[in-house]
Amino acid sequence: MRERSIEARVCALARAEGWLVHPKAASGTRGWPDRTFTKPGRVVFVEFKAPGRRPTRLQAWRHEDLRAQGYVVHVIDSVAAGRSVLGC
Repeated sequence: MRERSIEARVCALARAEGWLVHPKAASGTRGWPDRTFTKPGRVVFVEFKAPGRRPTRLQAWRHEDLRAQGYVVHVIDSVAAGRSVLGC
């Protein structure tokens, strides 16, 4: 399955479970996660990848920076992983 297909399916499932789904929070900022999912009291950043693909070095650095600030960041490469992370 392609990255775009995984992202579309996970976003649809998340919306159905009450998540607000936001596009890149820092438009134009390289390495920023693809989507931000929010629910009352929860913020989850998600980087979508095709199955078996890994974040670039810059993306990995940005993810660690967000985690160091207390944010939750996940790399999702399947619909099943998205369901697990977001509880849908």
